[in-house]
Amino acid sequence: MSYEPRLRSTYREKVAKSLMERFGYTSAMQVPKLTKIVLNVGMGAAKDTPKALESAVEELSWITGRKPVVNKARKSISNFKLREGMAVGASVTLRREAMWEFLDRFIAVVTPRMRDFRGLSDRSFDGRGNYNLGIKEQIVFPEIDYDKVERVHGMDICFVTTAKTDEECKVLLAELGMPFVKRNQ
Repeated sequence: MSYEPRLRSTYREKVAKSLMERFGYTSAMQVPKLTKIVLNVGMGAAKDTPKALESAVEELSWITGRKPVVNKARKSISNFKLREGMAVGASVTLRREAMWEFLDRFIAVVTPRMRDFRGLSDRSFDGRGNYNLGIKEQIVFPEIDYDKVERVHGMDICFVTTAKTDEECKVLLAELGMPFVKRNQ
């Protein structure tokens, strides 16, 4: 048998059954799934220092193990000295095994390394069953060597699911181990 990521087997064996019971789904196809994780780094400084974007692309590839796509400006904005077609960021989309491995590392290793971490916000859902969060420093990832970092920058991470509501998405991610903030209600 081939290798299966730990969180995917946890999803199949425990989380899917738990979600079926909690929300009363009649079919296994109704159960929400995690479909992809998108990491995005926006570099406004790339127009002045192209080396900053090169290092961001390199760091994203270390973090994900995939080659990032360089994002270009769609239109010119004179106030920002931005021309159409200039490189302004980089992004990576993770699916299947790479997605499950990244989620496992993110929950187990990265979140505890965040400064003043008390839990991830439970209010960053988009209304369509997806969860977004921003990280202020890329150095929380263990793949990044702090001595080689030229510039500290943040990134956005989007967890895309098949959930229809924010509640379903939150329960799915919480069951997978996402450390949401505990609120007194």
